[in-house]
Amino acid sequence: MVPSAGRGISPSDDKVKKGLEAEIGRLLRERGLTLAVAESCTGGLIGDMITDVAGSSDYFTGGIVAYSNDVKQGILGVPSRILERYGAVSKQTASRMAEGVKRRLKTDIGIATTGIAGPTGGSPRKPVGTVFIALSCGRRVYTGRFLFHGTRRSIKRQTALEALRALKGFLERGKNPFK
Repeated sequence: MVPSAGRGISPSDDKVKKGLEAEIGRLLRERGLTLAVAESCTGGLIGDMITDVAGSSDYFTGGIVAYSNDVKQGILGVPSRILERYGAVSKQTASRMAEGVKRRLKTDIGIATTGIAGPTGGSPRKPVGTVFIALSCGRRVYTGRFLFHGTRRSIKRQTALEALRALKGFLERGKNPFK
C-alpha cells in the first residue's frame, strides 16, 4: 500500500519547514553526524532547505543532483542492471543513490529522492507523483514509497518535506522512519 500524501503545501508549512530544518540541524549537531543528499526529482531543493539554517555547514557536507541516469551511475554508483531492471524511479535506485552519496561525500547519513514530478512521465504502474525516498546510515538503508498530488512544484516540495520528516524521525528514534 502506498501512502497518499496529497495535501498541498500551504504558507503555514513554511513555518513548520523552517522549524523542521532547524530541529534536524540541532539533532545532527548533538549526535555529531554529517549528512549528504542525492536528489533527482527534487532537483536540489532538500539541500536548499537544509542550508536555510545558519551554521548548517557543521553537519551538511553537500548534495548531488542526479537527474540523469548517467549521473546516477557514474557519480553515485547505481549499477546499470538496477536501472534497467527496476527503472530510475524505484526503491532499488533510491537505496543505491542514498548509499552512493553517503560513500562519495564521506558522511554518516545519505538521503536520496527519485520520482515523477510530472506533469508528464507517468504510467499506470508509476503515475505522476510516485516518489521513492531513501535514507542510508551505517549499513542500514530504509526506503519509502509515496504518491503525492498537485503541480510539479508542489510534488517537489512535498517530497523534500517528507524526506526531512523522515530524517528527523530517524534521528529521534533510530528506527525505520517510513513505518
